[in-house]
Amino acid sequence: MSATDAVTFWDGVYAARPASDAPRPNVRLVETVTGLPPGDALDLGCGGGDDALWLARRGWRVTAVDISGVAAERLAGHARAHGLGDRIDAVRHDLRASFPEGRFDLVCAHYLHTPFGLDRAAVLRTAAHALRPGGRLLVVDHGSTAPWSWDQDPDVRYPSPKEVAADLALDPVTWQAERAEAAPRTATGPGGRTAEVVDHVLLVRRAG
Repeated sequence: MSATDAVTFWDGVYAARPASDAPRPNVRLVETVTGLPPGDALDLGCGGGDDALWLARRGWRVTAVDISGVAAERLAGHARAHGLGDRIDAVRHDLRASFPEGRFDLVCAHYLHTPFGLDRAAVLRTAAHALRPGGRLLVVDHGSTAPWSWDQDPDVRYPSPKEVAADLALDPVTWQAERAEAAPRTATGPGGRTAEVVDHVLLVRRAG
C-alpha cells in the first residue's frame, strides 16, 4: 500500500475521534517519567497528543510526530490553547521515509502498530541512537486486543518485550534494558467503556 493510503487511513482514524477536553497520558509513560528531570522528548506516533501535552506541562520540550496531518494539526491547536505552544513542536512525519532530527533525553513510542508496511525495528533502533547519554527509549506495545481497537484480527500475535529488544540488536554495552515485561491494566476506551488489557513494556537506557 502507498504512503497516500497510510495517510488517508490515519487521517480518517483521528478525524473520527472526538478531541479530548482533559488529556489522559498513557499509564506507562507516567510510571516511567515521574521523578525524572525534564528535558527534550520525542513522541513517535503522537496521535491525539495526550502524552505530549502531559510532558510539556511538566517542563519537557516535546517533538511530537505522526503520519496523520489531522493528528499533528489538532495537537498543535491544543498546545496553543493550553499555553504550551512554545514547548510542543507537532509535525507530520512518515517514519518509513525519514526520522526527526535532534538528540533527546526521552523517546516514547506507544502502540506504534499499523496495518501498513513499517520497519519498526529500524525506526526504534534509530530512536535509540537519537538518545543522549543517560536518555531512555520507552516502547509500549499491545499485548492483547482491546474491544475498541481498529485491529480485531483474531490471529494477530504480539511480540514479547524481549523479542522486541532482540530485534533492535543494540549493543548491550551502550544500551541496557531497564524494564521488559507484560503489564496488565484496566483501559478506558470510547464512551467510558473499560476492559482489562495487557501492555508489553520495554524501557532501554543509553549509558551515561
